[in-house]
Amino acid sequence: MNIFTKLYDACMRWARHRYAVFFLGFISFIESIFFPIPTAAMLAPMALSKPDRALSLALIATVTSVLGGVVGYLIGAFAFESWVLPWINELGYTETHDRALEWFAKYGVWVVLIAGFSPVPYKIFTLTAGALGMAFVPFVIASIVARSAQFFLISGLIKWGGEQMQHKLRQYVDWIGWGVVILGVLAYIIYNVAN
Repeated sequence: MNIFTKLYDACMRWARHRYAVFFLGFISFIESIFFPIPTAAMLAPMALSKPDRALSLALIATVTSVLGGVVGYLIGAFAFESWVLPWINELGYTETHDRALEWFAKYGVWVVLIAGFSPVPYKIFTLTAGALGMAFVPFVIASIVARSAQFFLISGLIKWGGEQMQHKLRQYVDWIGWGVVILGVLAYIIYNVAN
């Protein structure tokens, strides 16, 4: 079954669309507030399809993600109880939100660096930072550092790998895709057994 190859080819076609840069900026912005699909899912194929523009794409993703983070912070600061918390519960992010509260209490601004760089839902941390009244300037600085680190790392690796990486990735994308699915299922089983 080559489902991941078909998805890869579709992503590469979308990445070459003439409005793809605007889509990237929009996705990056809303992902920092509410959108469930990570920006990297669009950035990576765009950088693969245009390796010469990979770093400028990372810059666009960083700027729009941080701007979205600021909006998420403001929403958290002014509408958390009435609007955000019911939405978090409805989407099943309650456990992630509770973990975010624990991490904020324990690590402070460092948690924004971790959330902004890792696959943890950054949006939960932008909203929670605003709700908890975290200092705004350190929040923005941590967001810039973390988001730029993630996006420039992805784009830099792709630019470094160039055309050869694109062809190799397409060749092995089904193996990689099914491997990730299997690892995800195993991690879910292990997590549920441990708890």
